[in-house]
Amino acid sequence: MSSRRWQPIAAISRRPLGQTGAVQLVTLDDIRAAAELIRPYIVRTPLVPAGWADDERPLWIKPESLQQIGAFKVRGAFNAIANLDESVRTRGVVAYSSGNHAQAVAYAAAIYGVPAHIVMPRETPDIKVAATRSHGAEVVLCGAGEREKVAAQLVEQTGGILVPPFDHRDIIAGQGTIGLEIAEDLPDVATVLVPWGGGGLACGIATALREAAPQARILAAEVSTAAPYAASLAAGAPATVISAPSFVDGIGGPTVFADMFAHATELGIGSRVASVDEVGAAVRLLVERAKTVAEGAGATPVACALADRGNGTAQPKGPVVCVVSGGVIDLPKLVALLSGPDR
Repeated sequence: MSSRRWQPIAAISRRPLGQTGAVQLVTLDDIRAAAELIRPYIVRTPLVPAGWADDERPLWIKPESLQQIGAFKVRGAFNAIANLDESVRTRGVVAYSSGNHAQAVAYAAAIYGVPAHIVMPRETPDIKVAATRSHGAEVVLCGAGEREKVAAQLVEQTGGILVPPFDHRDIIAGQGTIGLEIAEDLPDVATVLVPWGGGGLACGIATALREAAPQARILAAEVSTAAPYAASLAAGAPATVISAPSFVDGIGGPTVFADMFAHATELGIGSRVASVDEVGAAVRLLVERAKTVAEGAGATPVACALADRGNGTAQPKGPVVCVVSGGVIDLPKLVALLSGPDR
């Protein structure tokens, strides 16, 4: 495989995907190629009907929590590492992440038999640090706001290649394979709600559905304690927000980067925001009714979909898909959520 798309990542910089405002930064062909490449390593997750929420817009759940690492990130990680020339890949990989991307890169590196160094903030949930180490990766803990700097040092020290969490063509194409699966299983899908973290998942799915199911509207689901994409749409430009801590980790970073904002707005990705309480209620509902464990980020699309129904927000009629992006959650946190304020 050619490593041409990886050559610019010699150092850790917020490298643009292309010219800001460029169209179709990732193509449907990229996503189809990714689907073939990662097929042996990922679970083709089903669409599960949520009969408990039926109305004129039937609700479906796509549980990416069923992936080997418990989250969708494995798709992009495998596509990125598989696209490296073997001579480059054997030098090892470096990643920075608060959790699921870390585990995905560690797992993919283990399958390919290459060393992995993963930078994680000290406040990362223990379950995610332990899971990353369980795949044989060397985990380097760092202070808040230091992930990229420490990763840059590791790239320099180890000669490894950086596998960024969202802002790379191969990562976005890998995540976009979810969109292909949705279109194959539910061709008349009307709305797809996707957690917004860095934007790679939403942009990948929107790119796939733009051609595979062009009638579908893609909505970025965020939590009210930190909703930078919603703020960016309101401002008409990439925005930075002040984020408040909550159990909803994995999404809610303070900034939307210019290249991802350009990509998302070109694809027409809209926005929905749920409260922390609504996300907590969605976590409980998914366990009770869908028998699915979701972390806060994974439950946010469900929270947004149900909030829309409750407040009468106008949406196209037809099937709604909520991408439950992951289920990696500390057991004590899950128990506390299941106990809930109304229990």
